[in-house]
Amino acid sequence: MAGGNERSMKALKEVWKRAENSLCADCGKPDPDWASSTLGVFICLSCSGIHRNIPSISKVKSLKMDYWDDAQVQFLAKHGNAVTKAIYEAHIPIYYYQPTYNDCQVLREQWIRAKYERKEFTEPGKQLPYSDGVKEGILWKRGRDNGQFLPRKFLLSEREGCLKYFTKQDAKEPKINVKIDVINATFQPEKIGSPNGLQITYLKDNKTRNIFVYHESGKEVVDWFNAIRSVQFHYLKVAFPVASDNEIKNRLTRNFLKEGYMEKTGPKQREAFKKRWFTLDHRRLMYFKDPLDAFAKGEVFVGSGENGYSVQKGLPSGTQGNFSWQYGITIVTPDREYLFTCETETDQLDWIRAFTSVINQAMTPQEYASKCLDVVSF
Repeated sequence: MAGGNERSMKALKEVWKRAENSLCADCGKPDPDWASSTLGVFICLSCSGIHRNIPSISKVKSLKMDYWDDAQVQFLAKHGNAVTKAIYEAHIPIYYYQPTYNDCQVLREQWIRAKYERKEFTEPGKQLPYSDGVKEGILWKRGRDNGQFLPRKFLLSEREGCLKYFTKQDAKEPKINVKIDVINATFQPEKIGSPNGLQITYLKDNKTRNIFVYHESGKEVVDWFNAIRSVQFHYLKVAFPVASDNEIKNRLTRNFLKEGYMEKTGPKQREAFKKRWFTLDHRRLMYFKDPLDAFAKGEVFVGSGENGYSVQKGLPSGTQGNFSWQYGITIVTPDREYLFTCETETDQLDWIRAFTSVINQAMTPQEYASKCLDVVSF
C-alpha cells in the first residue's frame, strides 16, 4: 500500500478486517492479502495467480504493496466476499466439489473459472456439462501392464448407475463396467505426472482396483470428476431416500487421508522390512510395490479404539526384522500387530496423526460388515 494516501489506507484496512474477508473467497485460506479490484473479493496469493490468468474478468492487486485509490477502495467496501459470493455462488449444485487451499491447481483454477468466467452458478436450473446424468468422452488411461497412457472411451450413465470404459472406439462391450456406488475419484497430479491426473478407484471382489487417467483439458477432467459426483449423488438419493442431502454429500468422492512410502515387515515380524507405497483410504490401509499399481499387494482394516485398535510410536522391543528407516509405527488390532518404519520423524508423526484420526472415529454398521477387508497377506 506504499504511496497511498492516509485516508485510502485507513478505509482499505477497515474493509480488509471485516470478518467476511478474513478467508480467501475462493479457497478459504486464512488471512488473504490480495484482492480483485474488478470483482471485489479478497483472495490469497495462490488464487491471485489464477485470477491474473483471466485478465478480462479480474484485475488483482496486493493489499500490502500496491496503491488503491478511493474509487477502488469504495468498490471493495460495497462488495467484499459476502456480497460477491451471493452473486457468483448463488446456485452451486450440492454435489459440486468446492476445493480448498489444500487441493491441487486444476481443481482450484476450474472452480475460479466456473464462478467468474463461465458464471455457472449465477442462475437457477442452468444446464451444466456435468449435470446431464450421462457423460461420454476420451480420457488417456494408463495401461495396467505396460504403463503407457492411451486414449480410451469412457461412458458414465446415471440411468445404468455405472462407469464403463472401452479399449476401442467402436467396441460393443466395455472392458470394465463398475457400479457408481463403489467408485472413488481423487486428483493425483504428482503421482500420475500430469497436472490433470485423476485416480479412479473401485471395489472388485472386495479388493481395490486403481485406474489412472488424465485429459489435456483441465476443464474436461474436472467436469468428469463432478459428473461422477453428480451421478453418485442422484444414485444414493434413490438408494437412501431418508438420508439428508448433506449426509449423501459426505458419501461422495473423498481424498485419501495419507499416502507415501513406509517400510513394512511380514506377519511373523522376523522378515526384512521392505519399502512400499501406502495409501490410507479411511479405514482401508493398502500397500503397493509401485504408486501406480492397479492392485494393492495387501489391505488391512483400521477399526476404532473402542474395538481394540490403536497406533503406537516406535516398534516393539526386540523386533527382529532388518530395517533401514529408524522411525517406527505399530498398529495394534484385535488379531495382530502391524509394524512399519518411516524415513523421517515428520513422516512418522504425519502417519500417526492420520491413523489416530481414523481410530478415534466410531465405526458405522457398514464398517462392521466390511471388517473382513484384510483380504491379502500383509
